[in-house]
Amino acid sequence: MSGIITLVLLALLCAYVLRRLGRRLRLGVPTYFGVFVVFALVVLALWGQNR
Repeated sequence: MSGIITLVLLALLCAYVLRRLGRRLRLGVPTYFGVFVVFALVVLALWGQNR
């Protein structure tokens, strides 16, 4: 259960950082969404390996 909580906290932290970087680098929504999806898939894959 603690793995899922950690995953959610990492996702929230990543979304916050990406939002701030997106504004600074003037990234469009599709680029921002693509980076977030790739990050989420990598974290899920790492979490799945540890289970």
